[in-house]
Formats: sequence, C-alpha cells, structure tokens
Amino acid sequence: MAPDADMAAYPRRRYGMDHERYDWQMLAHRPTPPWPGDKQLALWVNVSLQFFPMNPASKTRLPGSMTMPYPDLRHFTLRDYGNRVGIYRFFEAFDHHGVKPTVAMNARLAERHPYLLERVLARGDELVAHGWDMDSPHVAPLAPEAEAELVRRSLGRLRELSGQPVRGWLGPGRLETAVTPDLIAAEGIDYFCDWVNDDMPYRFRTAAGSLWAMPLSNELDDRFVLMDNLHSAESWMEQVMDACDLLLAEARAAGGGRILALSVHPWMLGQPHRIGYLERALAYIMGQDGVWSATAGEIVDAFAARSGVEPAAAIDSGNNTSV
Repeated sequence: MAPDADMAAYPRRRYGMDHERYDWQMLAHRPTPPWPGDKQLALWVNVSLQFFPMNPASKTRLPGSMTMPYPDLRHFTLRDYGNRVGIYRFFEAFDHHGVKPTVAMNARLAERHPYLLERVLARGDELVAHGWDMDSPHVAPLAPEAEAELVRRSLGRLRELSGQPVRGWLGPGRLETAVTPDLIAAEGIDYFCDWVNDDMPYRFRTAAGSLWAMPLSNELDDRFVLMDNLHSAESWMEQVMDACDLLLAEARAAGGGRILALSVHPWMLGQPHRIGYLERALAYIMGQDGVWSATAGEIVDAFAARSGVEPAAAIDSGNNTSV
C-alpha cells in the first residue's frame, strides 16, 4: 500500500535543517581558526558537582539518581563521596598538570555545601549553572511558566551565592524542553552545553537572542563510559588519548583548532582506584604540543573573537541558509 501523499509534505522541509535553531554547516566547510598562541587543541575539562536527593520525587530519574528503595544510602553516600573526597583529588590533579577546569554546580549543592563553593571560588574556577538539583529535570510536561521559575531560581541563587555572572548552562541530565534555550537566554546565559552534535562552538537561535552551543562530549563522559558502557577506567583513559590524537591531527591538517571536551564527576574518577587514570590522561594531553587548557567561557570568547562570527542580531533574523 502506497503512503499518503501528504506524508512527504512537511512544511519545514528544505535544503539544510528542518528548524530555525541553527544553520546547517559541516565542520569541514567551516572556518575553525587556531586558538590563542596558535594552539590547535583547546582542552575543556568540565567537572559536575551535583546534589542527588535521597528520596527523588521526579518521575524522570536522571543519570546517577537513586535506584534502590528509600533510604538508598549506598548510592547517596557514593555521590556524597565525590563532594567530600573526590573533588579534592581532582583539584590536586588539575593543579599538578596545569589544567583549568570549569565547574558545573547545582544551585542546591552550593547552598548545602558552602565550604565547597568557597573552595571553587578561591581557586578562581569558572562556574556553570547545572540547574537546581539532580531531581529537577527540564522535561515535559513541565509547563513553560514553571520552567521559567525553575531557571530563574537556579541561576539567581547560584549567582547570588557565588558573585559570578554565571554565563554558562548545563542542564541536569543534559535534558531540555522545547523552550529551555529560550528561557536560559532570557536570563542572561551566553552559552549552553547540552547539545553534542559538533566539535566546535556554533550559534544557536532563541526567542530571546542567540546563544553559543558548546558541545560537551557525552562519548567521553566518565559516567557514561564506566557505568553505561561498562568499560574500565583504563579504557576511558585510552579513549581520551585517542580523541586527543585525532583532534590534534585534524586541527593541524586544517590549519585551525578543535576542542577536546571532557565531562568528569568526582564520585566516579575521584575514587582511589581511578584517579590515576585521570592523572595519566591529563599528563598525556598537556604533554602534546599545541594544547591550550581553558575554561568554557574562555574558549567561547576566543572562538568568537578569532572567527569573525556575525553579531547576535544578524543571526536572529531567522534566515536558515546553509553555509
């Protein structure tokens, strides 16, 4: 039986994307200038500091949430280990290898652990908003008005407690509704890290102006590799090294730059039997010629300054043409 003729009559069908959020651009055809100092690879290490309630109320369980009947002390205290012990091993590793991390923090964690927030601020690390907590997913059927209040509360509290402008956003579980980008842009966010469809930043349209999409690789996320794919910490390290080699080779061949984005969790790689693999991965990356370790905001700013990207007002026109 032949399909109905109107099945192929999609009103947004066109050459390029079927939406207005961003233009269709292949990376091979896009200018990707080298980084400051003519470096080829920007290393972005994103550390997620999270609060998982012991008795989650949401029907949507985020990655890492409690799995056993209440009180799930085994998993709750494992997550807490990262904020009590693992994160300090991270800090030592970053300092030893000259790595500048970016810290994605739940606003509720900043409230509950002021000593940890104070340590992050004293180090001068850049904060990224990581929502309210790991039981507050941005998913349907959350109404736009309720989500707008959740975004305002999350950003407002983290900015108030930290004194930082907090320019970036990483949704809990990387989840979004159809309007999350519009809501975070309206609250002054410059870049968000939920979409993983590129190796470089790109402009993303919203109803409140443009954002930078900063792709934070899920494929190299330590929790994803170790817990979901059931690979060893040594395998995670080898995958990171392979990615470093390939991205550096691509950047050199193109005469431009690439980003190596690592998403790490102190309750995972901060364990005593795993921290050595993080240290070896960082030593390998920072031992390569042409590597620039920077925060997410520094990478976005450098890319915008060096690529000659059109101002936000120009891209907000809604003209979806391929480049």
